[in-house]
Amino acid sequence: MRYLLRRAAGGFLFGVPLLYTVELWVIGETTRPYWLLGALAIGFVVVFLLLQVEGLRRHQRPALGQSAIDTLEVLGVGVVCATLSLFLLRRITWITPLPEVLGKIVFEAIPFSFGSALASSLLGGDRRLFLGSLPATGDARSPAPPVPQPVPTPHPLDWGDTLADLDATLLGAFIIAFNIAPTDEVAILATDIPTLWLLVLMLTSLLISYIIVFVAGFPNQSERQHQQGLFQKPFSETIIAYLISLGAAVAMLWFFHKLGPTDPWQKWLSYTIVLGLPASMGGAAGRIIV
Repeated sequence: MRYLLRRAAGGFLFGVPLLYTVELWVIGETTRPYWLLGALAIGFVVVFLLLQVEGLRRHQRPALGQSAIDTLEVLGVGVVCATLSLFLLRRITWITPLPEVLGKIVFEAIPFSFGSALASSLLGGDRRLFLGSLPATGDARSPAPPVPQPVPTPHPLDWGDTLADLDATLLGAFIIAFNIAPTDEVAILATDIPTLWLLVLMLTSLLISYIIVFVAGFPNQSERQHQQGLFQKPFSETIIAYLISLGAAVAMLWFFHKLGPTDPWQKWLSYTIVLGLPASMGGAAGRIIV
């Protein structure tokens, strides 16, 4: 399960920025079914090659059959993540025509799958921590034992670590959300999302950032859970980091003149929460990487 969550984390980081692209929405709405099959075939080939390169980089030679299964798994993660994201941002709803739903899901699932395939390279980590490493022949029936991980001892509050996490959260939020902030897609999404749905968006942002840092099993997860300090307890870190990401979103929106002193507070709230989704994911990634 943690391995799949790590795949999903990579997918969200790579795919969410493309969710804020109206051109991709239009392509999904207008593409015919046979083009969708072609897009899935291209996505399969690219993901297959990405996984092959990742295996060679780790000095592994998985069997072609196992690689094909892994590719289908990654594509499945991409489809699930894209579907949830499109529904969350209300690009698809219960009344959206089925051809439009399929088109949007397929074209959004492909970049999600690319991020899923590159999850370990993007954020570190190793599948062997959870599934055991496969032998060179690709025989999944004989996994090697998992690599034991030392349990770090708790240590007192370190303000240096706290400031490092603060900087990493801000840096990650800006890296992921800065290119989204000046676009019209933020306004389009904020206008279409009902006020109560913003609460769902906030809770989802908190949940995804929590999973990335504390559940997905990236290298320093165990160490973070044993540290003592402002940022090192899962609940407090997730809440504070999300507030920092929202602050970064406000700063970006103000910088690009998307928000101003004369705008109503409802506009400030909706724009900030909409941009806070990618900003919070970037903040979570920043704390993992730094």
